[in-house]
Amino acid sequence: MQELLQIIREAAQAGRTEEDLKLAMEPKLQEYMQRYEPDGGMTAPPSYEVRTGLAGRRDAVYGFFTLEYKRPGYLGNSQNQQRAAQQLAEYLEAAAGGTEDGEALKRVAGACTDGRQIFFMRYWPEELLQARQYRPRQLKLFGSSENSGGFQVLGPYEVNAASLEELFRYLRALGRRPLQAEVLADVFGPGSSVAQQIVAALYKALEGTSSHRVQTLYRQWEHVFGITYGEETAKAERDVPELAAGYALPEDAKLKPSLFVVHTYFALIMKLLAAEILALQEGSLSRSLLAELPGLDSTSLRARLIRLEAGEDYHVHGIHNFLEGDFFRWYLDAWDEAVGESLQALASSLAEFEPTTPTLRPEEARDLLKKLYQYLVPKQLRHDLGEYYTPDWLAERLLNQLGYDGNPETRLLDPACGSGTFLTLALARVRERMELELWDRDPLLRQTCAKKVLENIVGFDLNPLAVIAARTNYLLAFGDLIRYARPVEIPVYNCDAILTPVLQKRAAKGQLKIFDADQDFFYLPTVVGEFRLPMEIIDQKALKPVTALLEECIAAEYSRQEFLQRIGGLVNLSPEAQDMLGELYDQLASLEAEGRNGIWVRLLRNSFAPVLQEPFDAIAGNPPWVNWEYLPQSWRELSKDLWEGYGLFSLEGYAARLGGGKKDLAMLFTYACSDYYLKPKGQLGFVITQTVFKTKGAGDGFRRFRLGEKGEQLRVKAVDDLSDLQPFEGATNRTAILTLIKGMPTRYPVPYTVWERAQGQRIAQESTLQEVSRGSRLHHQFARPVDPASPTSPWLTASRRTLSALEKVMGPSPYRAYAGSCTW
Repeated sequence: MQELLQIIREAAQAGRTEEDLKLAMEPKLQEYMQRYEPDGGMTAPPSYEVRTGLAGRRDAVYGFFTLEYKRPGYLGNSQNQQRAAQQLAEYLEAAAGGTEDGEALKRVAGACTDGRQIFFMRYWPEELLQARQYRPRQLKLFGSSENSGGFQVLGPYEVNAASLEELFRYLRALGRRPLQAEVLADVFGPGSSVAQQIVAALYKALEGTSSHRVQTLYRQWEHVFGITYGEETAKAERDVPELAAGYALPEDAKLKPSLFVVHTYFALIMKLLAAEILALQEGSLSRSLLAELPGLDSTSLRARLIRLEAGEDYHVHGIHNFLEGDFFRWYLDAWDEAVGESLQALASSLAEFEPTTPTLRPEEARDLLKKLYQYLVPKQLRHDLGEYYTPDWLAERLLNQLGYDGNPETRLLDPACGSGTFLTLALARVRERMELELWDRDPLLRQTCAKKVLENIVGFDLNPLAVIAARTNYLLAFGDLIRYARPVEIPVYNCDAILTPVLQKRAAKGQLKIFDADQDFFYLPTVVGEFRLPMEIIDQKALKPVTALLEECIAAEYSRQEFLQRIGGLVNLSPEAQDMLGELYDQLASLEAEGRNGIWVRLLRNSFAPVLQEPFDAIAGNPPWVNWEYLPQSWRELSKDLWEGYGLFSLEGYAARLGGGKKDLAMLFTYACSDYYLKPKGQLGFVITQTVFKTKGAGDGFRRFRLGEKGEQLRVKAVDDLSDLQPFEGATNRTAILTLIKGMPTRYPVPYTVWERAQGQRIAQESTLQEVSRGSRLHHQFARPVDPASPTSPWLTASRRTLSALEKVMGPSPYRAYAGSCTW
């Protein structure tokens, strides 16, 4: 790159015309692409002096990318920059066919250089403009059009290694298949030859394996499945034939093993894409993984994927936890010829895509994996399992209600982060703030900001597939900031946000707070037994080095005594703690000898993430909506003391039988997360079922808004009632957004905004917040308990004037609870 840069600088110094610059640069650009880019970087050679309608001739055309040259020094003043940008915008409009269609305009992009500076240009559609907090500089081409998007100018930047690398990213991305969910689904979705070959091979390998490791990993995944989706899966079982037909599975295929192999398939696609995106970063010394894999035989391919699954392709880029706690590497222990052939086909097909596409349009990257998963798993099955992705507009509204403005100093947690919607939107706000305040121009400020982001924007999730998706999305949203923050630990952890290792033991004693320090060990149950970890390790902040040494010593077959000798150099433990740690080592070593190890140390490390985090300024998310009676019996028993301690089980007799079963896990999430993770005066915003405000019985305890009998109070700041909008595709849930403040009492009346869909308006999943607002009527009401003498009674909502009038005439509430239709 430095050699190329020197040639360009010399040409800019010696040349007098744009033609001189073009003749010097073009051969060298192509030479560089052929020598250093995977597969030559382009699918076809460039064209020159391409006539484009009446707009003139484009200097160099690489597929959908236009590169314009100006005489050296021309871009040195703003007036010339504006002229050059206007000309390039006209060329790109013409290259898109002179259309006002946003999809056509999004496919073209360009750059203009005078050898000293360079700027880039791409189309930014209206829906993305409206979603951004700050608007980039725009050139409007359609003054009177309904299409109010525009071409975005990025730069100008100095011609240096970073700007040239950006140029090559554009050249690659616009010459191959774009990395878009719809295009990926055509190649890898149900019914495709690739999908049917690999998923059928994996299913057969899973059913036929005798590997203890595979069987153990599957059992632990099955345990997590019960907590994530609930135990009631009868409706989902009826959807298996559709899933089996799409992936050429046996007619008698079962739900859980079918989903396990589809999840494995999706996880492998994400791992390969993430590794490839990292390999193509500026300054990367690693080869393209997707260019390497198709040429390997089955044995070599398995050996290379073992290295991938061990994290090697991420470690080399300074990312140390991308695959921690991963259940989906089991296929390496069930490998056969059919699995090998199917994975070769997968690698060959993925190599046809341009993995840097998301880095060119990071604002669209967060939807990539969400949409792809929706293509891979049939809609009815997803809905019968209770899987509904949070629309971006709903998450944007919630972040607005919290007042989150992208300040990297603000600590934000999503305790049930799913694929990472709230995390990536928060990251987008940070990056927009960086652009607005010009932090992105200063390497030291970029470095400071990058490190703050990794400290302060954090996610938890119990679903291992969601964690891989969220980490991948986090990586895409973090983008080029990664080079300023190495070594990187992606702050997304595979853990239970409610039943943390410490809490699972303390809950039995009636203790609620996980930051109490009156116990000497932590406890984590799994399908292979209970793991105990001395509290002294957590107190001394030595979890990472201790667990790393555990892995190292078990792999090297050290004795217990040898392990404890090495531990002595890391952490100062009491004799009792050493004995407990030695027992843990023996336990893990036995599992290794039995072929049942592989994830337990990493699972331990992830499970303790809630214990190690400092309190947060804000919590945002969409916690699971699972009814109490559908949770696994073991989880209900472990969490029962929490429900009672927070006052959420406040019913007796017949009322308990009627209302208790309709308690939703989101209620416990709201109270426990406020208790565990929120700073005093911190704010929580959750997407939650609206019935917690209106239902007598089940919601009474929730409406106490106090953490236990004498704990801190919670002030309800505002509620958005979105029931009429039906935000979740195919669901009839009554949806609301709750925002509250920790440490203050609720004061009635509470602001309560009812969103009513305007007549004839349809709220699409991909709508922006502004589009949803335009298509809705907002009724600004207020809420208070229907019975003033009973603060936990259901809420009455109306205008302030109406509420005041009702207070004068209402006596005790005549409201009685009956079990009617329930969609939640």
